[in-house]
Amino acid sequence: MIRRLLATIPVIALLLTPALAQERVTVGTQRLANSGALFLAAANGYFKAEGLDIEMTAYATPQLVVESLAGGSTDFAVAAFTGAAFNLAGKGAIKGIAAQVREKRDYEGNELIASNAAYAKGLQKPADLANKSFAMGEVGSLYHYQLGQIARVKKFDAGSVLLKPGASLDVMARQVATGEADATILPAPYARELLTANQAKLVAWVSEIDETQLGALFASAKMLAKRDTVEKFLRAYRKGAADYAAGLMRNDRYGKRLIDAKSGPVAAAIARYVYPNRADGAALVEAGVYYMEPQAKLDAADIERQVEWYKSQSLIDSTVTAGNVMDSSFK
Repeated sequence: MIRRLLATIPVIALLLTPALAQERVTVGTQRLANSGALFLAAANGYFKAEGLDIEMTAYATPQLVVESLAGGSTDFAVAAFTGAAFNLAGKGAIKGIAAQVREKRDYEGNELIASNAAYAKGLQKPADLANKSFAMGEVGSLYHYQLGQIARVKKFDAGSVLLKPGASLDVMARQVATGEADATILPAPYARELLTANQAKLVAWVSEIDETQLGALFASAKMLAKRDTVEKFLRAYRKGAADYAAGLMRNDRYGKRLIDAKSGPVAAAIARYVYPNRADGAALVEAGVYYMEPQAKLDAADIERQVEWYKSQSLIDSTVTAGNVMDSSFK
């Protein structure tokens, strides 16, 4: 009997090995709630269930995220659309395969804020940005694009705005807090800290002005050749997006977003990645929820608008199209 039992062990081991093996994949992103779908997929074990062992790296700027992806340091990336992302996609180095969050009316999203001094001098509505200074991260950043859309909608000359490029969100926040810049656009948690400390004033939610697709899940050209792995990653990511929507995007009958026992655990799971050392991390996530398409579908029409704006500003190559930014073959 013992001999018979021992004889079955190698067979059992062979049967179990494929199920236990995990394929290692690397992901670049930023410590922002914008990447909540990614963080939830990791926290809830969806990647592991697909046989993927995920290693995540946080970068300071979205440009660094996509450059690391194109350079081979990572296999996937979740990042904002920027001139750098569009140029790299146009060259075939990376492709957008699913959505990150977006601006949508009634969801807080990014916030246009003014320094206290500029607000006191009249910068109290979006159109007042004309002839003011604006902190924006890199030239060609998401915030640069959103400034352009505010100018388009509010009908003022974006060229009249003095652009003040900075290295990171922290630098942009500091420029407004100190009065070095009159205004900037920041993710809600960054803006909220300045507003709470009375170091800036809220001018508007960007979602009230333009419903921008803020970013994407990108895959490297090398990873796209491994279609089975990409499909596994996408299945897990989309489950994370569905959890984000189910937990954080519910409204009561008055249209007010629900913060309750269902949203709390979802916000806490995201906060472990975004604010690992803050006791109020979950509250910060809940207070500044972006809209996430529950199936993580990219808004192709909006991406086309973005590409055309970047071309009009000579910030990306004229050959870039929305079609070569995205790989729409993954359903």
